[in-house]
Amino acid sequence: MFNYLCCKLLYYKISNDYPLKMNINLNESNILVTGSSRGIGKAIALRLIQSGAKVAIHYSQHEHSALEIINAYPQQAFAFKADLSKSDEVSQLFDNVIKHFGKLDVLVNNAGIAISSPINKDDELWMRDWELTMSVNLHATGLLCKKAINHFIPHQSGRIINITSRAAFRGDTAEYIAYAASKGGMVAITRSIARAYGKQGIKAFNIAPGFTRTDMAQGFIDEYGELYAMNDIALDRLTEPDDIAPLVVFLASGYADHATGATIDINAASYVH
Repeated sequence: MFNYLCCKLLYYKISNDYPLKMNINLNESNILVTGSSRGIGKAIALRLIQSGAKVAIHYSQHEHSALEIINAYPQQAFAFKADLSKSDEVSQLFDNVIKHFGKLDVLVNNAGIAISSPINKDDELWMRDWELTMSVNLHATGLLCKKAINHFIPHQSGRIINITSRAAFRGDTAEYIAYAASKGGMVAITRSIARAYGKQGIKAFNIAPGFTRTDMAQGFIDEYGELYAMNDIALDRLTEPDDIAPLVVFLASGYADHATGATIDINAASYVH
């Protein structure tokens, strides 16, 4: 499956130089990207828009950043606010998107938080960090996947792309145990959906980035230093959000549907370095 996907990606790269061979056109696609006002989510949303999709730009706090995208692409981008730590707002987010678009084709669960919570922290405070991390990263993902599946089944079609992390597989530093655990749960959700609903036209994929230069990652850089992250990878620069976004476009297109259930790693060889 990995070789199949690599061949597809190579063909996609070739098509950028020779568009007549393959063209990713998402003109008929309605897509929800959570956490898409900045960072990886913003890069994903912009790439999808540039491929013709209509995109629901979800944000929680960064309204100005979301509106910048809306103003730049008023016919394709639409803003939706929700606090993903609150299940009622998660449900309302999905319902509002369906009300606006009528039909959703792809769900991209990108939003996430990473809270530094040392193991010697007070138990109550440590559990508060744990529960908030799980609420945003795992519970919201699960609920949105549930609602997406119920929406997709009557159409016998739909794709779910979950942005997980290398931390789901190799773990993380001691301060980010909750983050790693939440991302591991996302992987299990994705694989379960792929196994259970493939015959009903629903495909599900994991993309597992390594350390990526985003606003969210800045706290880690401030704590450990950029050299710490650089020493962990095989390339000469940190991964950027734009290194991840094209793969989401590719998976959303349907060209790699037989990779359903797979995890695609984008971590600059940090597993093997």
